[in-house]
Amino acid sequence: MSARKALPADESPERALPKAGLPEASVHVENFRQVREARRAELVEDYVELISDLIADSGEARQVDIAERLGVAQPTVQRMLQRLVRDGLVLQKPYRGAFLTDAGERLAQASRARHQTVEAFLLALGVPEDIARRDAEGIEHHVSPETLAVFAAFVADTRR
Repeated sequence: MSARKALPADESPERALPKAGLPEASVHVENFRQVREARRAELVEDYVELISDLIADSGEARQVDIAERLGVAQPTVQRMLQRLVRDGLVLQKPYRGAFLTDAGERLAQASRARHQTVEAFLLALGVPEDIARRDAEGIEHHVSPETLAVFAAFVADTRR
């Protein structure tokens, strides 16, 4: 089955593209506000998802392992873990690692589900697996629930 849907006879591919030009100021403000919010949430979501994955793999998420996998220094991880503790997403145990609260695990599961949907969508478009995985890592944080639902429906359609 073709991944592309046929356009109606009176529509060319060019007509399906968004119109060029500057949007209304209020629309622009809202667009940039949403992007800023997504950027703020992105790092938190990456941390809780990784902590969840490390716990599932080895029973705990140590700072050294988080730092290694994110490619950052351990003091950077410590500062973020302090923030996550303050936000009620993580518990830290002395001489152990970081553990997710129920709220942290829910956030990790939601982030993981978004990632999987975006990655499946990219794969359905024909993007190579390694690139789809890497690209989904960024896109997952910036896609709206409405767009995510369209991605999921598209993937479901291509699997029929």
